[in-house]
Amino acid sequence: MKTNKNLGVISQFIENNFLHFNAAALVDAAKAYNHHLTNNGKMMITLAGAMSTAELGKSLAEMIRQNKVHAICCTGANLEEDIFNLVAHNYYKRLPNYRDLSPEEEEILLEQHFNRVTDTCIPEQEAMRRIEKHVLKLWESATNLSLRFFPHQYIYQLIRSGELEQYYQINTADSWLLAACEKNLPIFVPGWEDSTLGNMFASHCMEGTVNYEIMRTGIEYMIKLAEWYQANSENKGIGFFQIGGGIAGDFPICVVPMLHQDLGITEVNCWAYFCQISDSTTSYGSYSGAVPNEKITWGKLTIDTPKFVIESDATIVAPLIFAYVLNW
Repeated sequence: MKTNKNLGVISQFIENNFLHFNAAALVDAAKAYNHHLTNNGKMMITLAGAMSTAELGKSLAEMIRQNKVHAICCTGANLEEDIFNLVAHNYYKRLPNYRDLSPEEEEILLEQHFNRVTDTCIPEQEAMRRIEKHVLKLWESATNLSLRFFPHQYIYQLIRSGELEQYYQINTADSWLLAACEKNLPIFVPGWEDSTLGNMFASHCMEGTVNYEIMRTGIEYMIKLAEWYQANSENKGIGFFQIGGGIAGDFPICVVPMLHQDLGITEVNCWAYFCQISDSTTSYGSYSGAVPNEKITWGKLTIDTPKFVIESDATIVAPLIFAYVLNW
């Protein structure tokens, strides 16, 4: 097989070796991603799982900087864990033998204020409480001034304040949130209260430190998403690159049937590209395990939408697809 000399080293390796099964699906999805962008299409990426703690920013940040990503929908955990890693990376603990930990060893980690995510432990004091201390000032200010912002907007404000720069412990080029902030990238964070900072915010509301009304809601996120979708779905349309399942994927993909069926705005196109990376097996009633064709019946995708499912570990697959799109 001839090597395309115009491709980067990693991209050449992928084309030469990823020829069948999930590997071939990876190549097909990456090529279709490039084709979509070349035809003036835009792309939303959705982040479930613990992609930020997995340091996906090492490749995702460059995707954002090179305008390969135009919006992100993520869980509250992914929003905060990128910035946790940014300010406390040197304090993280990696546990390669995490599968062998006993309940007693897990309890020791708790006593040491480490929160485990598979093989990685996030330090509570240096990461979570450090960010809480600074973002609380923004919440209190908004309370005093009767202002309201989305969760990601408070994080953007925190980054732009410069207060966190004293703590940076990684190459700033590896933070997808810093890259998104620089681009003022639209971010949608459904169910944000299901996160560490969301829990902290609720506790401060209960104590009376801040007013819960300063935090804009998931319904408002959906309205903002609908406005963004309508404003950006011309030309080739908007693609949907889904990492994992859950609310990060289900929330944004529903915007199209809402526009069509609930608002009667039928001239808006369906999602123009769909790819999901998931290790969830196809099963009855599982959104994460649903095949793309099922989304046709819900008015999310069409018969002609390029559809790809890569059944593998997103921490392996996503960086490779991003490397191909970036021509590394």
